[in-house]
Amino acid sequence: MVLAQEDCPARRVPDGTPVTIPRNAFVAITQALGGNYTVVHLGQMLRVDGTDAAALGLQAEMLSFPAAQTALIDEAQVWQALSTVFDPEIPVDLVNLGLIYKVSIAQEAHRVDIAMTLTAPSCGMGPVLVGDVEYRVKRVPNVKDVKVDLVFDPPWSRDMMSEEAQLETGMFF
Repeated sequence: MVLAQEDCPARRVPDGTPVTIPRNAFVAITQALGGNYTVVHLGQMLRVDGTDAAALGLQAEMLSFPAAQTALIDEAQVWQALSTVFDPEIPVDLVNLGLIYKVSIAQEAHRVDIAMTLTAPSCGMGPVLVGDVEYRVKRVPNVKDVKVDLVFDPPWSRDMMSEEAQLETGMFF
């Protein structure tokens, strides 16, 4: 059980609706994976991004980028941000899981379009993962909008995982 040190942004599980945990509220941490926290507050399961963990008195994950030298979005920084989003049940980031199919950048609109999938079409955490992706990619300099499309063609398989992720999860054979 932790006491919120300040108002803390969160998203309700599994639908991803934004909520605020108020300052001085007690929350129970049920899971900590990939720098993110799953907590329970007033009977609701919530997801707190690791970059907001200091609001709960926890060590915040630092996601920072050098100051932009131009008005352009750096695709490498988008991929860096995506690699900090972890599946809530598997301690592997979405990039190494092979869940990110495509990243397109509309420089003039300052928008990033992402095609991603889930490990299973019926995954109940889909809206939360989409929210995690949007939240993290919006921290990249010059990004004003992020559009995530969940796609299921081609269907995800373990062969899409990096070798490191397969080894880490015991799925390398």
